[in-house]
Amino acid sequence: MKETDIEAIQHIAAISWHATYEGIIPRDIQKPFLQQAYSVERLKERLVNTNFYVAVKDDEVVGYANFSALHDNDEVELAAIYVLPSEQGKGIGSQLLTHGINELSPRAIYLNVEKENLVGRQFYEAKGFEITDSFEEPFFGHTLKTLTYRKVFTSSCL
Repeated sequence: MKETDIEAIQHIAAISWHATYEGIIPRDIQKPFLQQAYSVERLKERLVNTNFYVAVKDDEVVGYANFSALHDNDEVELAAIYVLPSEQGKGIGSQLLTHGINELSPRAIYLNVEKENLVGRQFYEAKGFEITDSFEEPFFGHTLKTLTYRKVFTSSCL
């Protein structure tokens, strides 16, 4: 990701969040989260402090993945991976995930998914991620039912 991609990331985040969480997280809850998590300042911080990759198709950013190192540098968290709904199902999310794995060579990847996000869950489960935890958490006045997934890699898997 480059600083010039920020506006495209904000656009993808809003469209993808609305499509992904329709009927799961009310839009009036999504709005303050998106404003905070995808503000220009926050995205600039993430650009410097995390691994943020974009997928480009026909000179347009159509998806992104954001990885962060965890306490153990051999482990990473996949904080976000979103692709424009019109581009989903074309392997772009898989390519972003694979790129992050190849670049970072983690021992394990962790991520959180809202329990009712069945499309996200199916994507990660098809990639070999397994549920390791389940919990509820407050989210801008809404309660999320969150599942933690993990995938462990061996040197032969990389």
